[in-house]
Amino acid sequence: MSPSANLDLTKVYRNCVFQSRSAVASHTQLSRELCGHDLDWRRGNVDTALFRADVNRMSFLALRYGAEVEVRPEPFKDFALVQMPLRGAAEIECDGVRITVAQGEAAVVAPRRHIRLVWQPGCEQLILKVPYELVRQVSCHTCTRSHCPDNAPDCGVGLESAFVLEPALNQQWRALVQQLLNLLPMPGEAGIHPGWLNQFEQTVALFLLAHQPSALARDLRGDEEEAIALSSSERLAGRKLDAVEDYMRSRLFAPISLADLAKAAGVSARTLNILCHRYRGVAPMVLLRNVRLDAARARLVSDPLVSVTEVALEYGFGHLGRFSAYYRERFGELPRDTCMLRH
Repeated sequence: MSPSANLDLTKVYRNCVFQSRSAVASHTQLSRELCGHDLDWRRGNVDTALFRADVNRMSFLALRYGAEVEVRPEPFKDFALVQMPLRGAAEIECDGVRITVAQGEAAVVAPRRHIRLVWQPGCEQLILKVPYELVRQVSCHTCTRSHCPDNAPDCGVGLESAFVLEPALNQQWRALVQQLLNLLPMPGEAGIHPGWLNQFEQTVALFLLAHQPSALARDLRGDEEEAIALSSSERLAGRKLDAVEDYMRSRLFAPISLADLAKAAGVSARTLNILCHRYRGVAPMVLLRNVRLDAARARLVSDPLVSVTEVALEYGFGHLGRFSAYYRERFGELPRDTCMLRH
């Protein structure tokens, strides 16, 4: 399998679950790994391969069939799938909704009654498996006007049966996926703290919930009106953003999700995104990263005994290489260069 040009899939491809040129063996193995399904082989040669990597509650699967196939799974009971073709395309018919997902796109599939998939010959996909329990836990954060009681078993908001993320969201979605991929440990590496993994997985689930068509249609008008009202008063917008930044600085070492930031500002996640872009020039989670980078730099400058690795981990950067890249992008030098200046 060849990795996507936009994603580093090294950590997924290092764990091969199985490879086979047998139609029967492929069907049996995939039923075991995913769910029970009917599988019809069409054009092309069978050349199945499945790779898997588990983050925490979510899992990445890299899958190809080789030949064109029609797959008719049982409706998923415990999870939804986000399908991202790395090569080729697939057609999806789910609960009466028909969509096509091509290379560079992402389709969310959460069937309740019926699903049928047709993969083109040579189609190869990265699939993110998202537990419904995780979706349920974060669904009440999709809209700040939902007013779900904290003890409600289900706030009534869930993923639609099938939809393709809007093209304008693809870059943000790929960035989230890459960050999730970065959290996968390499052999011999210390695992990321479960609290960080939980918070980031919640952010991924919230992104899917908040950007499905029904949520966008429901919230867009209200969020735009809210954002316009705030933007018409720079002082009020400034107070909202100051509150968010104060919250960030008070929790420099703790996991923070987009929902947490929106709650601190007292606005919806979409409104916070609009305000951050308008007044800070970046998305809320990038603003959080920058606040933590500023604090990390201050620590490196003031403490002659601390190491770059200690600071990176302390401020929530589990991947040292990515911390260095972010640091250089913000300050024009590497963390080790800052350390040299203090001697």
